[in-house]
Order: sequence, then C-alpha cells, then structure tokens
Amino acid sequence: MGTDANHERPAGSPAASVVHSLHERKETLATVESLTGGLLSAAIVEIAGVSGIFRGGLVVYATELKSELAGVPEDLLAERGPVDPDVAAALAEGGRRRCGADWGLATTGVAGPEPQDGKPVGLVYVAASGPDGTEVRELRLDGGRDHIRAAAVIEALRLLAERIHAAVEADEASGREVESAGDADRAGVGQR
Repeated sequence: MGTDANHERPAGSPAASVVHSLHERKETLATVESLTGGLLSAAIVEIAGVSGIFRGGLVVYATELKSELAGVPEDLLAERGPVDPDVAAALAEGGRRRCGADWGLATTGVAGPEPQDGKPVGLVYVAASGPDGTEVRELRLDGGRDHIRAAAVIEALRLLAERIHAAVEADEASGREVESAGDADRAGVGQR
C-alpha cells in the first residue's frame, strides 16, 4: 500500500478494516473505478475472507462506459465531464445498484501527467454510497501519477470506513438490528 493524501503510510490496512467491518455487519461492497483502474478492487481482494463481502467491481476508464456500465446519466457527463463530485456519487450509487451491494465505493479524477478537460492533475473525487445515502470527498493530491492513484485508494477506503462507523453508531443509538440487502433478498423481501 502506498501513502495517503499527506504522504504518510496508513497505520494498519484500510482495506482490512473495511472488510472486517462489513463482514461483522453481514454487508456487501462493490467498487467502480476510473483513475485507479482496478487498484481499489485489488487492495480489497488482497484481504483474506473478502469473498463473503465483495460483490465485484467495474473499471470504467472510458467516459462512455461510466454511463453504459455504471449508469451515470449521459447528460451529467456531457455537461460536467467525468471528473466531478456528482459523477463520483453516481458512480458509487450505480455500482452499488448494478452489483446488488449494500455499499458502493467509487473513484474518479486526474492522475496526470497532464490536466484533463480543464481539471488539474491531482483533483480526485471519491464517493461512498450506502443504505443511508452517498458522501463525496474532494481530494487535491500532489506528487506523481503513482502516488495520486495510491492515495486515492487509501482515501476512498478511509471514507468508506468512516461511513460504516457512522452506520454502526446510528444502529447502536436506535437499537436497530442490521439486515443487509442480501439478507432481505434471501428472506424474499422485495422480490417480485
């Protein structure tokens, strides 16, 4: 694992933390990646026991695939381009929906070496979509292409870990039992 947005090595494995938390909650994850090109999924599948929580991922490097495979509205892409917070949110939501997962995690941005569509190198958006909505985080990363991509992976995993932690706290505060989308499907809830 590389370094984060502050060029520091994370303590522990952000991917292991996420996998462990999702396993405890019996929830699933899907990824949709642009600039990270599979690095996020690779970081997740390195963790033993991941098959119980990882549904799969999409690498949608080409702009049109963001719409065709991940369901990002074509008009949004045409108006704002692929490096946009609303596009990041749509990627996470689309991956979650298309892969049938409880959580979706997405990355989009400019890794360089040149700016793209007027967006500077190092501008990255990571998004986590879950049962209680979607959060997008803007990153302004410096350094070379490899660092930008590795830092985007770490920061995406951190965002997801924070969202899962908030969901745990909300569940504990409400005394609510956690039922994943997969549990609901197996129970026949929501089936047509």
